[in-house]
Amino acid sequence: MGLGLKIAFRTFALHFRFMDSSVKIFSGNASLSLAEKIAKNYGKPLGALSIQKFSDGEFQPVFNESVRGDYVFLVQSTYAPSDNLMELLMMIDAARRASAGYITAVIPYFGYARQDRKDKPRVAIASKLVANILAKSGANRVMTMDLHAPQIQGFFDIPVDHLDSSAIFIPYIEKLKIENIIFAAPDVGSTNRVREVAKYFEADMVICDKQRKRANEIASMTVIGDVSGRNVVLIDDICDTAGTLCKSAAILKERGALSVRAFCTHPVLSGNAYDNIEKSELEELVVCDTIPLKKECSKIKVLTTGELFAVAIRNTFENKSISSLFIHSNRK
Repeated sequence: MGLGLKIAFRTFALHFRFMDSSVKIFSGNASLSLAEKIAKNYGKPLGALSIQKFSDGEFQPVFNESVRGDYVFLVQSTYAPSDNLMELLMMIDAARRASAGYITAVIPYFGYARQDRKDKPRVAIASKLVANILAKSGANRVMTMDLHAPQIQGFFDIPVDHLDSSAIFIPYIEKLKIENIIFAAPDVGSTNRVREVAKYFEADMVICDKQRKRANEIASMTVIGDVSGRNVVLIDDICDTAGTLCKSAAILKERGALSVRAFCTHPVLSGNAYDNIEKSELEELVVCDTIPLKKECSKIKVLTTGELFAVAIRNTFENKSISSLFIHSNRK
């Protein structure tokens, strides 16, 4: 058999195997609620998986059904504690050892993404380390949303599907029908993300340039642009202590903004975040369900990513493009 024929045969065999296999969606403890929504939107029940725990705190993921030859999607955000990451890695390893045909780690919130460079001597580049570990554990592909820095995709030696929350946020903003709208980046790092959304609405944007004393502590902030008489929409990828957002909202109101609302993909919301938001000048904070809320807050509204991930999973399995899921490709 010639080389060309061998390659063609292998390609056909691989395609046939995937067409003959089935999609199975499983979830770890960290993203169970979101995984159930993804499975429901996909049209399949969530796969049977249990996390057995030992008295010393160790745990062991167990697939309670066969995954041999199947296209397996493992849903788990890797926010703190680190057990969530370890749980995902063990799920991947278990699926690999159970002869899963193709393993995709669906990581709605990719933890450690803020540690993407050496910004001081003798520190780890944790996001690269996590990317290496995911590939070594047996993942064939990663699906995630709004990485803190898009170039983190380059840390992976396996394919990465990087979804964009603007496909969820933009329709919501359109329904609000905000007059005199202007978009704001809460820091310089968010500029590109905010500029894309501002272009979609053919609106202006401003930048809140901040300087930090240390992590999670802002020393000063300057607004670059005019917000007087405008309704401001802040857009960011992560809301941690909410210090940046709340300070931005206060300064924007001082500069004459009529209202300030914020859209953040990942509600990390640590420390005094909930109290900070409740007492802030924000009209509302709209977030995605990539991380479950720890408690209710009157100013926080949650939009689900379940349908978006379900469509991305279907397109991935059927070898279709996911470009249509990026609302910027359908810009006015």
